[in-house]
Amino acid sequence: MIILVAFVAHWYLSLFTQTFFQHRYAAHRMFTMHPRWERFFFIFTFLTQGSSFMSPRVYALLHRMHHAYSDTAQDPHSPHHTSNAFTMMWQTRTVYQQVMQGKHAAAARFEGNYPEWTALEELGNKWYSRVGWGALYVLFYAEFATAWWMFLLLPVHFAMGAVHGAIVNWGGHKYGYQNFDNHDKSRNSLFFDFLTGGELFQNNHHKLSSRANFGVKWWELDPTYPVIWTLDKVGIIRLRQSKSQAEAGRVAA
Repeated sequence: MIILVAFVAHWYLSLFTQTFFQHRYAAHRMFTMHPRWERFFFIFTFLTQGSSFMSPRVYALLHRMHHAYSDTAQDPHSPHHTSNAFTMMWQTRTVYQQVMQGKHAAAARFEGNYPEWTALEELGNKWYSRVGWGALYVLFYAEFATAWWMFLLLPVHFAMGAVHGAIVNWGGHKYGYQNFDNHDKSRNSLFFDFLTGGELFQNNHHKLSSRANFGVKWWELDPTYPVIWTLDKVGIIRLRQSKSQAEAGRVAA
């Protein structure tokens, strides 16, 4: 039971920091926060993502490229230019490392207006950091696993961020329905997106990229948005108003 609880906790905490901090905050600046809270969420993201930690700066640059070049050959992760999800994510990893090292010329267009903590971001990208986190997962399983099959969950822990990315970018650009014609292949893959925290409302998000609530229709529930709304109400963050709100209201009606 402890192993399954730990797996679910790692899945959703890692997912939350990706969609809340790296995606909606770093890449799109949908809300603001005090620098101290920014540092808190930097550390929280590093702790929850562990071996698959992604630099918020690099994530922002890759994601901005994804929006600008959606489903074209320049898209860092499109399922329409790779043969399978593994190949797509390996390509994403290659671009990620190039951007991290300042060797990807196309990323320069999207520079600026993202959170930075160079020391922590570089630490999270070191091989010994990733191996160290992996070793902690193995030791945890060695202590608490009660059946051999539980160890089969370890590869998902090691590559949690990549697993989330594969589900969102492969599924969200191949399967589902469209509310908008975005001139790309983005789809809304699930009616109630509980597995990926709202991230599979890709078609909505590609149309309304500054809107913090990824759901548009009344029945499209974005599980992350109530958390964002609550954090705004208690003063931890401040939501920005965008033109997307009015347009989404017209669609929902």
